[in-house]
Amino acid sequence: MYLVRRQNRNMFPYYMNRMLNDMLTDYSEDYENKSAWKPPVDMTETENTYEFFLDLPGVDKKDINISIQNNELTIEGERKLDEIEKDERCCVSERTFGQFTRSFTLPEKVDQKDIKAVYNDGVLKITLKKAEETKAKEIKIV
Repeated sequence: MYLVRRQNRNMFPYYMNRMLNDMLTDYSEDYENKSAWKPPVDMTETENTYEFFLDLPGVDKKDINISIQNNELTIEGERKLDEIEKDERCCVSERTFGQFTRSFTLPEKVDQKDIKAVYNDGVLKITLKKAEETKAKEIKIV
């Protein structure tokens, strides 16, 4: 028999927040895209580029597809479920597995010939160079 120490704090706010988050979260997009999980993304913009950073631990780079069409960047992939040995049983499983899809509409056109993707230590970095016609140009008065 296991004894569990009871904590003397009020758990009502925690459970209320959890219930409201579950009620207000729109899962329909996930079901339509059949996405099991959404990897976290950071996006930065400089004068000349957009950079995307995706955390994809445990994903093999051959399982990642990157495409750009109509000024929309799409990243798709899959994290495969680890095999459980016959003599093992799963006690806790909190990691998410399955397919994912992330799409981003870019605010400006990018040079589709100059796109770089680097995958290192579970982080995917995508660099998109802005197209020349969208960069601000200084006009000198004569």
